Amino acid sequence: MSSSRESARPYHHGLLRDTLLTAARALLEERPAAELSLREVARHAGVSHAAPYHHFSDRHALLLALGETCMTEFVTVQAQAVAAQGTPLRQLVALGEAYVGYAAQHPHAFTLIFDPQVCPPGPGVSPLAPLIERNQALLARILAEAQAGGELSTAHPEELAQGLWGAVHGLAHLVMTGHLAPQAVPSTLWTLLSAELRTSPA
Repeated sequence: MSSSRESARPYHHGLLRDTLLTAARALLEERPAAELSLREVARHAGVSHAAPYHHFSDRHALLLALGETCMTEFVTVQAQAVAAQGTPLRQLVALGEAYVGYAAQHPHAFTLIFDPQVCPPGPGVSPLAPLIERNQALLARILAEAQAGGELSTAHPEELAQGLWGAVHGLAHLVMTGHLAPQAVPSTLWTLLSAELRTSPA
């Protein structure tokens, strides 16, 4: 019975929002965001069907918050991958691998953060803008260091960043849809970068 289930899983009211987002994030591993509902999230969290409305006015508000959770994961995974590498070129490859790896491991989360209803296109438009800008700054920093060290061509950094982003995003979709094996990603990234290399990778 629902009442006994809810009483068996007590929660502090101040943690309700986090409890609901944790439940929504777990469900997102199983199904796309389009199939999530406030009622199902509440049931998974073990709270009443009315409980989500204390923090989310509607389903879209929940998805916006869930998108922020997933984007935070996405950005953090990339930053950690970069921090483990030395040279700028290896950092670029690690960044791309982490990008594609997140898409492959969490396809529904990846799809959600690029949903224009959750992350509207345009600088500063999305509520996820601070996270997006943080990720863009990471890429810009690596590219600047690679160019300064003569490892990449002196092409316009913004154009180079956009080109690399487009290529890596395309690889992510190929892996997600089974058209490219995940193990092929590192060599593919090196091949993409080689078109802009001044020196060969060590």
